[in-house]
Amino acid sequence: MTETLIWTAAALLAIGLYLSWTAGRLDRLHARIDAARAALDAQLLRRASVAQELATSGILDPAASIVLHQAAHAARQAEEEHREVAESELSQALRAVFGEPEQMEAVRAAPGGEAAAGELAAAVRRVPMARRFHNDAVRAARALRRHRKVRWFRLAGHAPFPMAFEMDDEPPVALADRPA
Repeated sequence: MTETLIWTAAALLAIGLYLSWTAGRLDRLHARIDAARAALDAQLLRRASVAQELATSGILDPAASIVLHQAAHAARQAEEEHREVAESELSQALRAVFGEPEQMEAVRAAPGGEAAAGELAAAVRRVPMARRFHNDAVRAARALRRHRKVRWFRLAGHAPFPMAFEMDDEPPVALADRPA
C-alpha cells in the first residue's frame, strides 16, 4: 500500500512538473509574440514615417507625393482591426511610386535624397523580416496550444489566441536591391 502511494505521488509529481514546464514554455512563447509584435509595430511605424517624410519633402512629383502621403498617413492612423489593410495599401503605394526607376533617380539627385532613399530602403526591407519573426512566434504558440494537454488543463490561461499579421509587404523593385 505504501509503495503504491509513493509511486502514485511520484507519477503525479512528474505529470505536474511536465505540465508546469509546458505552461512556462507557452508563457515564453506569448512573451516572444508580444516582443515580436512590438518590433513589427516599430518597423511599420518607421516605414510609414519615412514614406510620409519623403512625400512631404517636395522631392517627388505632386501626384506621387499625394498618393504616398495619404497611404502613409492612413497606415499610421489605422485602428488595429484595419491595420493590415492600411499597411498593404502603403506597400502598394510604395510600389506604384517607386516602380519607375526615374522616380528613384529623382530622389537620389535631390539634396539629401541619397540618405532618404537609403533610409526608405532599409525601412522597407525590415518590415518583411519583422513580420516573419512575429508570424513564426505565432505559429509556434498555435502549434503548442493545439495539443490536448494544453486545452484539457487550460495551460494557456486567459491569453488570447495568437493571430498572425498578414499583409502585402513586397518591396518596390527599386528599393529591394539597394544596399543598406
